[in-house]
Amino acid sequence: MKNVNLGRHGFQISPQGLGAMGMSAFYGTTDETEAVATLNRAVDLGVTHIDTAEAYGPYENEKLIARALGTRRDEFTIATKFGLDFDNGAAMDGGPEHVRRAADRSLRHLDVDVIDLYYLHRVDPAVPIEETVGAMAELVTAGKVRYLGLSEAGPATIRRAHAVHPITAVQSELSLFAQDLLVNGVKETLDELGIGLVAFSPIGRGLLTGAIRSTDDLDPGDARRGLPWFEPGTIEANRPLVDRIGAVAAARGATPAQIALAWVAAQGAVAIPGTKRRRYLEENAAAMEITLTGEELARLAEAVPPGAVTGARDTPHGLAMNNL
Repeated sequence: MKNVNLGRHGFQISPQGLGAMGMSAFYGTTDETEAVATLNRAVDLGVTHIDTAEAYGPYENEKLIARALGTRRDEFTIATKFGLDFDNGAAMDGGPEHVRRAADRSLRHLDVDVIDLYYLHRVDPAVPIEETVGAMAELVTAGKVRYLGLSEAGPATIRRAHAVHPITAVQSELSLFAQDLLVNGVKETLDELGIGLVAFSPIGRGLLTGAIRSTDDLDPGDARRGLPWFEPGTIEANRPLVDRIGAVAAARGATPAQIALAWVAAQGAVAIPGTKRRRYLEENAAAMEITLTGEELARLAEAVPPGAVTGARDTPHGLAMNNL
């Protein structure tokens, strides 16, 4: 697949990326051998935008990517994120000193000379965004970072940040089950300013695959057990919506995950589905070949109408950390 422009500021990436978080944290058991194979298979398939964060481990996911792809640096783009100070109880810290310290640490853990896309993982309400982005811009001037991004930021914050230094991408949750940013002004703001949208959890944290029918389908150590969508009763309440998406997929001869990813692409976003296994990676990558018709998009809109999803997309604590 040919690379696509992420926004209008010169950064080109693969039309689908790979979220590497689950290879090291949060989603139950891990397998480094399979993770390394999955990362290399992704690059082979043209899924060459790898997304990570220092919070995944912490630090372990960045180190895993270095071990897996260290000899293939010219074949992929890397995005990582900072925002929590793990030397201080994982407190949120968007201060300039922490910006510089975190960037140097990620460069070291990733074993790279430059980070292609550097995100502020969550906006620190105690630090003016102008100060945080100003320090991030210094990293660009120093040649340590190529492009800047924000994660889960609202329209006003995006505008203030962009006035300091061009923001190339905003990463937010977007899926058939999480469509808020299409109506809360975020997508409109990004389109106006020429900022790309990167969609995390584009398959509803796995829920839209149709394979998770109850909480018991998750590993005992899977952090999703603590999320509202995966609580007993909520999974069952949303199952009819998932099944309707599955019907659209069956009519197309695709999997529900592929249709979910194609829907995200139809919104003008680059999806970064996370997986730690090659078989799911290959299934997800095949979605890059699917362009949904207007009729299919209409059926999906009917399948998941506004307000139909039961439960919040994150915990109250998680939502409180967002700048939306």
